[in-house]
Amino acid sequence: MKETLLRGIAVFALALLGGLVGAGLFSATGLGNRWADRQTEAFLLENPEMLQHMAQELQARDAQARLAAAGDEWRDPFPGAILGNPDGSRTLYEFSDYNCGYCRMSQAHVDELVAKDPDLRVVVKEWPIFEGSDVSARMALAAAKQGKYAAFHRALFEEEVADEAAIERAGKSAGLDMERARKDAASQDVTMELMRTALLAEELGFTGTPAWITGNRILNGAQGPDALAKAIADAAEAS
Repeated sequence: MKETLLRGIAVFALALLGGLVGAGLFSATGLGNRWADRQTEAFLLENPEMLQHMAQELQARDAQARLAAAGDEWRDPFPGAILGNPDGSRTLYEFSDYNCGYCRMSQAHVDELVAKDPDLRVVVKEWPIFEGSDVSARMALAAAKQGKYAAFHRALFEEEVADEAAIERAGKSAGLDMERARKDAASQDVTMELMRTALLAEELGFTGTPAWITGNRILNGAQGPDALAKAIADAAEAS
């Protein structure tokens, strides 16, 4: 993907600068092409910030294309698997795993965003990619069925590892009916939700957790509250 991005930047730079310096006037000769290449290289060396802008633009266009291809059905949350304001007009999607250290760290960032923005809705897409995380993801969706997703979600991230003992403690802390939760965790709708999320993550090219979507922008990895807030604000402004 990095090589593709760099090739795209190079093509974009050549096209842009070809127009700026009139490289088309020399297109009939190899000399003209070499001249255009040297001019492009010189321009980029003098203006390295252009590469960053180009990379950002190409990444944004790629994200928009991938999200458009995925449709909109995935934007509907699993009932109850929401943090913040369920009816908020600004939405952040988080693909998360309870055994992911960066996801655990990011939980504090999400709580900070929710506390500062009463109109923010955080839709959590359970994506268990670590060994054994399927059990915790299923129990989290079972907690959503009882209207206690947020309490269970936060309680489990307070644990060092999401093993069976930690899941039991988090469930009791959230006030779950554990017998019902275990049955719901094995239900077909929970299984289908996990399958849909895994397929979506693959389609969008995600390689790990956490991953984020807001508007038509994709962010990979831990971002910090400031970067997430800016992405959310930019998405709201663009809508």
